[in-house]
Formats: sequence, structure tokens, C-alpha cells
Amino acid sequence: MPDSRGFPRRAALRTIAGAALAVPLSAGPLARFAAAASPLWHPDPVKDGLKAFEGVEADRGGLHPDRKYVVVEGNHYRFTIWRDDRDTTGGGDRQRTETKGMVQNGSALKMRDGETWTLSYEMFIPASLHGTSRFTHIFQTKTPATNDGPWVTLDLVRDGGVEMISARAYANPGSPSIAAAKLAPLREKWITVEWTLTPGEAGAAACVIRSGAGAGAPIAAQGRKTGVKLPDQGDYVRPKWGIYRSVESDPADILDTYLLFRNYRANRA
Repeated sequence: MPDSRGFPRRAALRTIAGAALAVPLSAGPLARFAAAASPLWHPDPVKDGLKAFEGVEADRGGLHPDRKYVVVEGNHYRFTIWRDDRDTTGGGDRQRTETKGMVQNGSALKMRDGETWTLSYEMFIPASLHGTSRFTHIFQTKTPATNDGPWVTLDLVRDGGVEMISARAYANPGSPSIAAAKLAPLREKWITVEWTLTPGEAGAAACVIRSGAGAGAPIAAQGRKTGVKLPDQGDYVRPKWGIYRSVESDPADILDTYLLFRNYRANRA
């Protein structure tokens, strides 16, 4: 089955309504990391490079072998996508530049049913990366063995002139929001995203989006949802970062663009 669905018009307004029902969080993952001796995953871009991930998924059809899709730039990773990129899935209707998984000291970390994991990272969204009427995931979770999902996602969406960033229980009926905020104030600066995920057929997911870098940055959106479809299916749940989007949105929203990531952290409770 297709691994993404469109984001229908007016859905962003329902996203806001769903987020309003979410349960506020008392502390995000960064606060818990401060109390921990060391997170399980804490890659250094300079030292670890792309070995911090299980792999890169970009230009899988080999259409543009000269392009550099995921590279290290100083203390962060740069993910680049071009409007003429096409993925090998979807019959030419989508494109992706993503990394998958979390690798520390050569070993992949695996999120399994019943465990609670905290993940955080800082992200820079440029003005050229737009919310879209169809799907644009900048974070997703899937099960490798079955390729099922995405389960929980972070999406850039559009309802007319309003662009939103929305953490969503994507595999649940209606893909309800967990937390959402207007995108415009969060562009062109480093922001922080914090997740708390408990995999399971009826798992749980919480998200905090901060308008700035670090645990002290003001909260732009937060929420928590239970009964979230996030199963390991006898394998494990794997996070993915980058840009995965439909090209069937307004062409004005499908531009050459990029995303920056730094300060990845992950821990198991």
C-alpha cells in the first residue's frame, strides 16, 4: 500500500483543533537528558559523519549521481533536495532525501514495543521549504522488516495561505495532530524538536516544538496523545529524518531546498 497520504485542504485547521486537545507536557526530553549521565545516541557530525545513521535514502534511481544529498557542514548535517528529484516509489509522484536509524559506536539502536524513548534535535528550516497541500514529512517512523508506516510524523502542511508544522499520529484514522504551530515564525533559525515515543499497536507519542535552540527556548507547540499506532511488528521502530514529499502539490511549493539538523540525542527510559 502507499506509504503516504495527501493532506486535504482545511486539514490544517483540524490539525490546530486536534493540537488544542493534546495534553500539555511538564518536561521535554532535553530536561530528562540533563539528568542522564549520557544519552544512548549523541552523534558528532565531524567525528561520526554518516555513520551516525543506518543509511541514506536519496536518488535511489541514480538519476543525479553528481549531487550531494546529505553532507556534514561543520557542527550540523545538511539535507538537500532538488525539485526534479524523483524517488523509485510512487510512480514518480514523490521525492526524498532522508537518513534512517540511529547508530552509536557501530551499533543500531532499536525502539521496541513497550519501551519509552526520548529523542531530540535542533533543526533549521529555510524559507524555500514550504508547507504543501500533499504530504511533506520532515520526520517519520517506520518498521523496517515490513516497511509499514509512517506511524508518527512531523509534517509541513498548507491550508491556503497558512503554512503549519504538525506532529501527527499519521497512521491513526484521520492522521490527528499531536502538536502544531504556524510555520512562518519558526523559519530561518534553529529550533528544537523533542519527542517522547512509546511504540505499540496502541502506543503513545508526545512532541514539544521550541522556537529556538535548546531546552530553554520558548515553546511554540506541545502535546501528547495515547492510542497511537506505532508498532514494531516483531521488529523495531526506526526514525527517519530529512525531506520526503509529494510533487503533486502546487509547483510553487516544490522548490530546490534543504534542511539542517544538529544536536541529535536519544535515550531509553
